[in-house]
Amino acid sequence: MPRHVAIIMDGNGRWAKQQGLARMFGHRQGVDTVHKITEHATRLGIEYLTLYAFSTENWNRPKEEVDALMALLVDTIKKETPTLMKNNVKLMTIGGLDRLPEETRRKMEECVEETSVNTGLNLVLALSYSSRWEITRTVQELARRVKDGEIRVQDIDEQTVSDTLTTRGIPDPDLLIRTSGELRISNFLLWQLAYAELYFTPCLWPDFTEEEFDKAIMDYQGRERRFGKTSEQVNKGYRL
Repeated sequence: MPRHVAIIMDGNGRWAKQQGLARMFGHRQGVDTVHKITEHATRLGIEYLTLYAFSTENWNRPKEEVDALMALLVDTIKKETPTLMKNNVKLMTIGGLDRLPEETRRKMEECVEETSVNTGLNLVLALSYSSRWEITRTVQELARRVKDGEIRVQDIDEQTVSDTLTTRGIPDPDLLIRTSGELRISNFLLWQLAYAELYFTPCLWPDFTEEEFDKAIMDYQGRERRFGKTSEQVNKGYRL
């Protein structure tokens, strides 16, 4: 079982278009899928579930859609916080929350604080997030620390970088799932996905069921993760 699953939830707008509905209907249906998949991941014993909810590039969408998404996020947080507490789910966030509207940010922070005592699934929402934003922010922080004499350039290694990312303390994803059939990472967790297994499905996010999630898990379980080693080494049968 993967310890950490990350998901690029894609296809809400296309799903709504197929139904002859406005895009926001797809986003609302997508929220229901988040609820189902979060509960299912909890039952499976997965420790971390990271969902790409809103990218930095999404701010470029039409203002009315962005405003509606922020309102939907606030409404969802209000409704889901009791469920998160009931299911022992701890909510975490990564991304530039300072760009979120004040009410959205406040509700998010309140939910994070309330669920911080929970010890079950860690649900990580990537909001106003992109990997290039995160890596740029990390470089700036490391440069500042060098300038202030806190660290030396030669002390910077992979662990230093990992500890400066917004995901510090969170294990790298074992499995990335992307819905809707698109075959790209879309600026998501580029550093952290270095050795993740990738799974792409044509299923649109609102149609992504627990059974579809299980298919991704079973596909993952059939793979051999070598991390640069040979197959013989991984299977402990390596001989010179």
